[in-house]
Amino acid sequence: MDPRLRIARRKAATRLLRRVGPRVLRWLASSWRADVLGAEHLAAASAGGGGHFMALWHGRMIVALPHHAERGWQVLVSPSEDGDISEHLLESFGYGVLRGSTSRTGARALRAMRRTLERGDVLVVTPDGPRGPRHSMNLGLAWLARATGGAIVPCGFVCDRAWRAKSWDRFTVPKRGARLALVYGEPVRVPRDADEAALTAATELLRERMLAAERRGFEHLGVEADW
Repeated sequence: MDPRLRIARRKAATRLLRRVGPRVLRWLASSWRADVLGAEHLAAASAGGGGHFMALWHGRMIVALPHHAERGWQVLVSPSEDGDISEHLLESFGYGVLRGSTSRTGARALRAMRRTLERGDVLVVTPDGPRGPRHSMNLGLAWLARATGGAIVPCGFVCDRAWRAKSWDRFTVPKRGARLALVYGEPVRVPRDADEAALTAATELLRERMLAAERRGFEHLGVEADW
């Protein structure tokens, strides 16, 4: 395909998604039924008055987005064209947006994260985004947790019926009438003096707890995991 045609089609799709995406998502979400598991871990993460991170897989962003709307949460969004689409959708549901990534976050973004956590707010991160591979993560989020002092809540957001994209993250959009399981796992904390070995261990622990949260959610719904 001609590169110019590809760019034109992408821009047209972006404009369409920005225009109708929020309305379509609200219509779908009005029929969803969500069960929340592990809510006590959210309280544990904010014990002491500070904010914390919420870690979820990139492909699950839509599943819990309406449930957490209008809470003033901040979301770390990649500085890419896909991030532009995500930013518009998130802001339409009352989220704040910080542009950056766990692998390429500059000093300005880090200062913004510190302010967010110092206010006692929540910062949502997708550690396998924006390009994957699925369920992979580098040491970036553990590094951010060490630098800011915020605990990380591993999240598993799943549903019993959905449209799933053929993308690397199997991007999930629950269908009308879907049942959702929103699972929060035990927080992962990274000491201020953590060395690289400790960051690696924290990253692997977080990954295990995120996958465990999803497994618990699928078991609660009585369906097989989609990975």
